[in-house]
Amino acid sequence: MQSIISISQLSKTYESGFKALSDINLDIRRGEIFALLGPNGAGKTTLISIICGIVTPSSGTVIADGHDIQTDYRAARSKIGLVPQELTTEVFETVQATVTYSRGLFGKPRDDAKVEAVMKDLSLFDKKDDKIVTLSGGMKRRVMIAKALVHEPEILFLDEPTAGVDVELRRGMWEVVRGLREAGVTVILTTHYIGEAEEMADRVGVISKGEIILVEDTSELMRKLGKKQLTLILQEPLDAIPDSLVAYGLDRSEDGTELVYTYDTQAERTGITRLLADLSAAEIRFRDLQTEQSSLEDIFVSLVSDKR
Repeated sequence: MQSIISISQLSKTYESGFKALSDINLDIRRGEIFALLGPNGAGKTTLISIICGIVTPSSGTVIADGHDIQTDYRAARSKIGLVPQELTTEVFETVQATVTYSRGLFGKPRDDAKVEAVMKDLSLFDKKDDKIVTLSGGMKRRVMIAKALVHEPEILFLDEPTAGVDVELRRGMWEVVRGLREAGVTVILTTHYIGEAEEMADRVGVISKGEIILVEDTSELMRKLGKKQLTLILQEPLDAIPDSLVAYGLDRSEDGTELVYTYDTQAERTGITRLLADLSAAEIRFRDLQTEQSSLEDIFVSLVSDKR
């Protein structure tokens, strides 16, 4: 699939000597939703700021839809919409005036029909004459997205798009983002809500200490790195795990009523059949069992921990 953003050997060291990014190489595909995950201070904001032309890199190149972000800044920046984490807008302006002004900032001719269409797509049209200060946090977030989209960019960055938004509005935002992808917009989002990335993103990139440590299709990441757990609910509490079962690495619940067996989904054999046979031989009976797949959050925490 064709790349819409190509990043090569990108590094950033600030005057203080802090190295925020180190030799980043990353291609983002046209029309995908890409989630960038990383702990605070990992370099997410610096990376986005460089791609959007806000911060100058120390070395390396960024190409946005065929335009170098440094040598062809205006053309590259016109391809990009940015929704920052902080809600920054003129609070006493109306929604319509704010969105219209943002279109003009990119040198686009006045187009009331386009402004109206963007507001309708984001369920803002009935608020068009309301002042920003009167809106809820979720609606203000939608205004920020409208501002970023009104100049018709092909790439949209969403920095923590649902921060401070309640569950209902968060799901509404997910629908908006999916709609943008269907319209052909490439969406790159950073998020602290791991479930958000797992549910929405086509691919996930993990950044830690200024380095990209993994880029993978979300489903493939789950398949390759996900672990499964088999929980056995025992008929009688178990005081200790017998020596004959130690090799399985079982975890016993505090009250002794459950045993948890973790296994690799990619292994040739899971070992479950042998475990059940050995449990029977040890005269340990269970009344129920259940399995659970590791979440993306578990995988993310594991990856970042390994990098430290």
